[in-house]
Amino acid sequence: MNPKTLSTKKYYKLNAKAASAFVIANMIGTGVFTSLGFQLLSTTNATSIALIWLVGGITALCGAIVYSELGAAIPRSGGEYNFLSEIYHPSLGFLAGWVSLVVGFAAPVALACMALSSYVCSIFTAINPMALAIGVLTIITIVHFNSVNIGAKMQNILTFAKILIIIVFIIAGLICPADGAANFGPGNGLELNDVFSVGFAVSLIWVYYAYSGWNAAAYIVGDIKNPQRNVPLALLISTAFVVVLYLALNMVFLRTAPVAELSGEVEVGLISANHIFGKEGGAILGMLIALMLTSSISSMVYVGPRVGQTMGEDYRIFHFLTWRNRRNVPSVAVALQWAISLLMIITGSFQKVTEYTGIVLSFCSMLTVAGVYVHRRRYPNAARPYKTFGYPVTPLIFCALILCSIIYLVYQDFTKTFVEHSQSAPWTSIASLTTLLVGWLLWFVAQRINKRYYKKHPKALVERDGLLENN
Repeated sequence: MNPKTLSTKKYYKLNAKAASAFVIANMIGTGVFTSLGFQLLSTTNATSIALIWLVGGITALCGAIVYSELGAAIPRSGGEYNFLSEIYHPSLGFLAGWVSLVVGFAAPVALACMALSSYVCSIFTAINPMALAIGVLTIITIVHFNSVNIGAKMQNILTFAKILIIIVFIIAGLICPADGAANFGPGNGLELNDVFSVGFAVSLIWVYYAYSGWNAAAYIVGDIKNPQRNVPLALLISTAFVVVLYLALNMVFLRTAPVAELSGEVEVGLISANHIFGKEGGAILGMLIALMLTSSISSMVYVGPRVGQTMGEDYRIFHFLTWRNRRNVPSVAVALQWAISLLMIITGSFQKVTEYTGIVLSFCSMLTVAGVYVHRRRYPNAARPYKTFGYPVTPLIFCALILCSIIYLVYQDFTKTFVEHSQSAPWTSIASLTTLLVGWLLWFVAQRINKRYYKKHPKALVERDGLLENN
């Protein structure tokens, strides 16, 4: 499609409500229904657990506040790829985009599809789990492939259903008998030893995973109507809402079930539901969680390809990812993410991939948030429809908390490798390094291809720059 056509033709764009639905759907996934069991292995103090979720929420909120300024000042899709390219250097942005393109969205989509199939197939045992996972992935991809408008409406409905289910679950948990009342008894006040323990740091890692997705609107800025206003609205309101929801949900888990039953268990939501609704409630909850996972899958299927599309606008090596259908959907990028997710579902190899991407993606988010200092210094006269609340403290809080987590994760890898002599940790480090190295080499290749192409086609460079300015 001709770039000039894209800059003049009007397409459906998301309003603040629709953009918020994507943020909420990205955030609320399996994390909040699985993290508590692992946290209880480190501390059984209810107040400390609440503080962990509050600290994680504050971190996500601080990040959302900073991303709101950057998204309004640099209104273009791509998330960290766009921000890091603009603020620091195109090579850093390219690396962030490369990680997102390869596994940043495809792996979580595959994980959510497989989790959905496991819940459903535990109830309907005759269904093949892999076939169901592939079927759900394909159907949702087809919906988003055909129309931004239909995909957005589907996302609104699924997200509303997800929120309604959680709210009903919370209310039921507050009304039913408190089988976990002892969790809030004497000795459960805040203890500083818990706060500064290794267990607290471990628990924060699980919480950060549960909160991931708070920056979803930054990836689809180009698809949002009036981004200078609606991006900050979507990021801030959605993140604050999810923080409250997560705190209430985890307190309900602790209220309705004894620690002994929850500790070390993955399906804490199912255990809590059994206490609230009885054994039959487990089957009901399984289907409802499957419905909620559908919302998460839908959101990531929509958001992920926009990173590849934005990279394709800048680099000829990925130009095929800019190809869009008649409804302005980046069809090739959507198909590519479907193929990567499909491969991960079939092979199951995404689990190791998600381990090493955690450090890289967190580091990219930290660099982006720190970039607000750099952007203000480099572009003092840039229009800033929204400015970071609490600047300069807000970005500092985010960077400090994320840096501590990254250092701890690296320390854990180092300990496993050289102290516990684990065979898995070296492969995680090698995979991380290999991904970054391949991305770095690709950037040099992409630069050379760009120079050769635009030297032969100077008019194409003018058209590209015009397209970027209009989008």
